[in-house]
Amino acid sequence: MRYISLSGIAAILLCQSVSALAADLVKNGKSDFVIVLASGAIPPEQTAAKELQSHLEASTGVLLPILEEDTAASSENQIIVGQSKRLAAAFPELDLAALKRDGIVMKSDGSTVFLAGGRPRGSLYAVYTFLEEVIGCRWWTSTESYTPKIKHMEMPALDNVYAPALLYRESFYRDAFDGVFAARSKCNGNFCKITPEYGGHYSILGWCHTFYQLLPPDKYLSEHPEWYSEIDGKRTSDHAQLCLTNEAMRAELTKNALEWIRKDPTAGIISISQNDWFGNCQCPTCAAIEKEEGSPSGLLLRFVNAVAEDIQKEFPDMLVETLAYQYTRPAPRITKPRDNVVIRLCSIECNFSKTLGTDPSNADFRRDIESWSAISPQLYNWDYVTNFAEYLLPHPNWKVLASNIRFYTANHCIGLFEQGDAGSSCGDFIELRAWLLSHLMWQPSRDPDALINEFLTGYYGPAAWPLRQYIDLMSDTGSKANIDLRCFMKTTSSWLTLDALNTAEALFDEAEHAVRKDKILAQRVRRARLPLTYAWLNRYDELVQAAHQQNKPFAGPQDPAAASRDFIRACEEFQCKEYAEGNPLGNLARELKDHFK
Repeated sequence: MRYISLSGIAAILLCQSVSALAADLVKNGKSDFVIVLASGAIPPEQTAAKELQSHLEASTGVLLPILEEDTAASSENQIIVGQSKRLAAAFPELDLAALKRDGIVMKSDGSTVFLAGGRPRGSLYAVYTFLEEVIGCRWWTSTESYTPKIKHMEMPALDNVYAPALLYRESFYRDAFDGVFAARSKCNGNFCKITPEYGGHYSILGWCHTFYQLLPPDKYLSEHPEWYSEIDGKRTSDHAQLCLTNEAMRAELTKNALEWIRKDPTAGIISISQNDWFGNCQCPTCAAIEKEEGSPSGLLLRFVNAVAEDIQKEFPDMLVETLAYQYTRPAPRITKPRDNVVIRLCSIECNFSKTLGTDPSNADFRRDIESWSAISPQLYNWDYVTNFAEYLLPHPNWKVLASNIRFYTANHCIGLFEQGDAGSSCGDFIELRAWLLSHLMWQPSRDPDALINEFLTGYYGPAAWPLRQYIDLMSDTGSKANIDLRCFMKTTSSWLTLDALNTAEALFDEAEHAVRKDKILAQRVRRARLPLTYAWLNRYDELVQAAHQQNKPFAGPQDPAAASRDFIRACEEFQCKEYAEGNPLGNLARELKDHFK
């Protein structure tokens, strides 16, 4: 496996271009190009021109002027940003509407380059794609990036029109919430703090489990008990749902939902979804429909379809999302979703060391995805890519991340929420994970190993090779143990062996030695090592005993009390916040202190 320096990436990308224009983007520190902003440009397109200008200046040392299309003089060498009149004239076959909100156009005509796309974000994404693929810029995190220094470069000929299969893309890590970084990563999900100037984002009104948000029992139950579930002959709101065949209830819920949308009509999606428990209505009317449909999802879908029909009359572009979750996960026998309804499924029960699309351990979830895909043109998947019980332990799901995303898109998935370590900044290579998942969601066909290598090389420098070996070691150890990897696991005892931990310790020693003279890279490797340290501390007594019984070396901390103190101090320094979902780091600090008295 060969690693390259980031300074060579732009050159490699250019060498792969079919041809170059008869113009130099930059030569001897000068450029004849100008940036032209399309007439009628919206704020994200204005931002795109500024981002292009600032990054090109940082790379080449040349500040290209930004001109308005209507007033710019004719010039051979122009980079036109946005939905310009000249783009339409040069390429009349282009259907910008088909690119929807995010699709991109990168084309050249003579020595004119067009960077455009759908609205609101397409032109901005075209600029970021140009900066990545042509110039060689990289945004590793919200605060760490790479810009190559270029003194001479020919402008390549461009011919790329691309619309992502996933309309909604969210990498759920704390750093990925940063609005500018999210835009540069081409993420656009609910929790991304992207301002309108950077294209905004999808907002799922209510997020999920909205039945009681829309019809709170403390407001409605006393006067309308019939609107809530009948369970064992009694109407109740205690861990219950709504009576989905009650027309008066549906009218009130629809009215409240429309009020939500009117307050934020650009959100894109509203959730009309069941509560986060069971308790579906058992009244004779509801029960009869569930029986007819062969699944409670049939009754839910009839209800949501009716609400969505009313919403579409006033807001034709608003998508209505509902959950296929717990008791509603199996698809119905009769009813199909309307064209503005999105079905959201959750993979929480799955084995995350095995592929969703082929492995027998995930057969139930695969069956439900494929059943829904057969009747719905648009699914949304809530996927899990971390260990919520222990953010700080190694999590060997690397080999399935890309294949699972491809499985989703092959089954009509238009939205993907990759739920990672949002509460922590010290998890298992979370900077790499956020970057990798963002790139795969934008373009699922990309090679995940090449992406991992690229990030490791650019972010960790000379430590890349031992860190790649470490990642492969964790993956191979999990595969050899045939691990059943869930998203709530308190220990690595079912798969991570003493031998593997000893080898991992040596690999991180090598990585630290490789960057010992670079303060920034050394800090990055130090942070990446924290999950390995915690893997020792999490099973310390067991591993000491295993080394003694098997007469094997023990490469873990010789003084666990001191090691645990150093570990907690490092986590605090890196602002870890939580060591598990909803559990602050202070709780872990107390546990380790009590254990290693």
